[in-house]
Amino acid sequence: MKQAVVGLLAHVDAGKTTLAEAMLFAAGAIRTRGRVDHGDAHLDTDAMERERGITIFSKQAHFDHDGTHYMLLDAPGHVDFSAEAERTLQALDYAILVIGANDGVQGHTETMWDLLERYGVPTVLFVNKIDLATADTAALMHQVRARLSASCLDGVALACAAGASVPEGCATDPGALEDAAATDEAALDEYLETETLARTTVRRLVSERRVFPVLFGSALKGEGVEELLCCLDALVDERTWPDEFAARVYKVSRSPRGERLAWLKVTGGTLRAKMFVSGTERGEAWEEKIDQVRIYQAETFQTVTEVPAGQICAVTGLTHVVPGSALGAEPAGMAPQLAPVLSYQVLPGSNDVHTVVRALRELADEDPLLGVSWQEHLQEAHVQLMGAVQREVIQQTLSERFGLDVEFGPGGILYKETVTAPVEGIGHYEPLRHYAEAHLLIEPLPRGAGIEVGTRCSEDDLDRNWQRLILTHVLEREHLGVLTGSPIADVRITLLAGRAHSKHTEGGDFRQATYRAIRHALMCAREQGTCMLLEPWYRFRLTVPADKVGRALADVQRMGAEFDAPEIAGDTAQLVGTVPASEMREYALEVSGYTGGMGRLALEYAGYRACHDAERVIEEAAYDPEADLPNTPDSVFCSHGAGYTVKWFDVAEHAHVEVDPARLRPWRKADAAFFSRG
Repeated sequence: MKQAVVGLLAHVDAGKTTLAEAMLFAAGAIRTRGRVDHGDAHLDTDAMERERGITIFSKQAHFDHDGTHYMLLDAPGHVDFSAEAERTLQALDYAILVIGANDGVQGHTETMWDLLERYGVPTVLFVNKIDLATADTAALMHQVRARLSASCLDGVALACAAGASVPEGCATDPGALEDAAATDEAALDEYLETETLARTTVRRLVSERRVFPVLFGSALKGEGVEELLCCLDALVDERTWPDEFAARVYKVSRSPRGERLAWLKVTGGTLRAKMFVSGTERGEAWEEKIDQVRIYQAETFQTVTEVPAGQICAVTGLTHVVPGSALGAEPAGMAPQLAPVLSYQVLPGSNDVHTVVRALRELADEDPLLGVSWQEHLQEAHVQLMGAVQREVIQQTLSERFGLDVEFGPGGILYKETVTAPVEGIGHYEPLRHYAEAHLLIEPLPRGAGIEVGTRCSEDDLDRNWQRLILTHVLEREHLGVLTGSPIADVRITLLAGRAHSKHTEGGDFRQATYRAIRHALMCAREQGTCMLLEPWYRFRLTVPADKVGRALADVQRMGAEFDAPEIAGDTAQLVGTVPASEMREYALEVSGYTGGMGRLALEYAGYRACHDAERVIEEAAYDPEADLPNTPDSVFCSHGAGYTVKWFDVAEHAHVEVDPARLRPWRKADAAFFSRG
C-alpha cells in the first residue's frame, strides 16, 4: 500500500478543518462529520479551539482510500499560529492548500505558498465553498494562476491522465495536459510524440512542483471531496526510504496527563519503542530512550511497538528535543522563516514572577517561536509573540495548566540588530585562579538567515573540547545588540582563536570569555558605524472604495511603505506592498473609520529589514550597553594575583592571543558532527 503524509493548509475561515472532516467521512474513517461552528469537529479537540472556532494546534488523523494510506495533518490557519503551520511542513510529503471561494487568494495564502516552495512540498489546491452564489470558478482559477503560479492547472484532467477513477460527469480542461507538458522539456517531447502524458510523468511533474492540480468543491456539502481523494490516489508517488534510522521532530506538546510528547516523522529505518536515540541541541549532545510510541487519531491513540519510515507518530521519553530536532541520520533542517514581531511585558500580579517565567519557558519548549526573556536590569519578564490572539491563548493556557492568572502590558515592536561588515571581538576572563580567552569574528548574513556558528581555529592551538565549549556558549542563549539591547540576528559567528590554562581553566570561564567577545565585537561595530537596527515588515493588501484611494496612498507613503500602483476594479481600489509593522498597529481601525466600514486591511509577516526610523527608535530606547552589566563588553585580566577590569576599547592591547591568518583552517560549521565525541 502506498502511503503519504498530507497536510491541510489555508487562511483562516477557508474551511480547512471542514474539508478534513469531509475527507475522513468519505474514506470511512469517521461515522459522522463534525462542524467547526457546532464545536464538534473531529480534529479540533482542544477546548480553546472549539471555543474560538479556529485551529490552534496541528492535529493528526489517518485513513485509507483506494490502496493508499494517508496520514493527515490539519495545521492552524490563523496568522498568529503560522509558526505551528510552518513546522508541520517539515513532516509533509504532499500538501493541500485550501482557498475559500468567498475570499479568494489572501495574504496568508501567499505566505503559505512561499513556505511550501521553500520546503519543496508538492501541492494540490482545493477551492472550497464553491456552492456560494458569488463563487465564479473561472475568475477564481484566473486569480490563482495570477497570484500563485501559472502552473496551477485543472486537477481532474491531471488526475485522469495519472489513472484516477474520478466520478462520471466531471468536466475537464482539454488544454491542461499540454500546459503541464510545457513545464518540462522531457514531458514536452513525450507530449509532442504521443499527444498525452504517461501516468509516471504526471506524477513526476506534481512531485517536482512543476505543476499544481486545482480542484473545486464544497467541503460542507461533500461536493468535490471524492474527486480530491481520487486525485491524490493517482498523483501520490511511491517513495523509497533509507535503511538507516532517521527522524525529524515537528512538534512538541503535553498530553492531558502532562506527559511530554515529541511528534516526529520517521525518515529512515524503523523507530522502535525502548530504542535509544541521540541528537544535539544548542551545542549539547544527548542520548535518551524512547518510552512509548503512539499513533494518534485526533485525541485518541494506539500504542505500537514500531513505526516504519515514511510515517508520523508521537513518542514519550524525549526531554531534550524541540520542534525541528533531527534524530539519527537525519540532517539538520532549515531555520524557520517566520518569527514573532511583537513584545509584551508580563504582569505577574500576585504570582511569583520567577514561577511565571518557568511556566512560560515550558510553553516555549513546545513552541520555539514563543520568546521568553528575563531582563535583569529591569526585573521584568517579556514574551515575544506573533499577535494578540496568540497572546490570549498563552494567557488562557497559563491559567488552565499552571493556575497562573497574569496580564500583559501594551505590545511593542520586537526589534533586532545586526552588523553590516565583519568585526572581530575579544573576550578575556582571568580573575584569580581562572583563565579563558576567545576571539570571535561576527560577519553579516542575508536577511532571514538567522545565526550561523562555526570555527576556523586550529585544534593544534586550541583543543576541540574547548572549541566545542566556546561554540556551545555562543548557541546557548540569545545575545543582545548594543543599539537598543535587541537580539542580534542574521550573522555568522566564527571562532578564530582562543587559549585555555592547563590548571586554572573551568567551563564557566569560557562562558564569560565568549559572552564578552560577542559584546566586544558589537561595541567595535558600533564605533565603526556598522551596526544596523532591524524591524519587522508586513506584506499588506489594502482594499478601499475607489474614491478613498487618494487617502490610502497618502497614508502608506507617510508610513514608508513600498507598494505597486493601485489596481482599480469598478468601485474598489487595491494597494499591495510592504510596510514597517510599527506603522500598522492601529491602522485597521483607521481604515474602517475613513471608509465607513467598507475598507479591508490584510497583513502578513514579510521578514526583517532595516528600520525605517532607526534614529528615533535608538534615541527613545536610550540603551547604554556599558551600563548593562549582565552583558558587559569589558574583560577581566590578572596582575600581581588580583583580577582587574579592562574597558572594551583597551582589550585588544591587553589580549594574550594574536590571530595568525596563516594558521586559520577552512570554516567548519558547528553541527551535530562537530559536537559528537568522535
